[in-house]
Amino acid sequence: MEFEDIRPFLEATHQAVVTTFQSNGAVQASIVVAGAYEGAAAFVSIRGSSAKVRNLRRDARCTVLTVTDGWRSYAVVEGTAQLFDACNTDSEQLRVLLRAVYGACGGGEHPDWEEYDQVMRQQKAVAVLVQPERIYGLLR
Repeated sequence: MEFEDIRPFLEATHQAVVTTFQSNGAVQASIVVAGAYEGAAAFVSIRGSSAKVRNLRRDARCTVLTVTDGWRSYAVVEGTAQLFDACNTDSEQLRVLLRAVYGACGGGEHPDWEEYDQVMRQQKAVAVLVQPERIYGLLR
């Protein structure tokens, strides 16, 4: 399966579980809102201090499992995460990227972009793009 095979599914289905690796090697799972952005699975971690972000900074391997409401169809992207935040991304580029990923994750137009930008800065939000290395699933 290729990313283009699941891209329409990721554009329409946004409920996901991200798995990362803890420092002891155990898997840690987090529920996120995800989507497709520029050939990658994408999500925003609102809190830059979250366990998933700490785990990804240490070990960028992760899995994004996106599933429909009825659990009948799913797509899995295994890959390496790229993290974009205030530490490694120009503030204007980060603002634009966070907005784009918000839209890609089904958010559409935010009712108050200025407020969104402010909250993202305050919470030290991180945009995460998972570059696909293995893709599989069951699309019905």
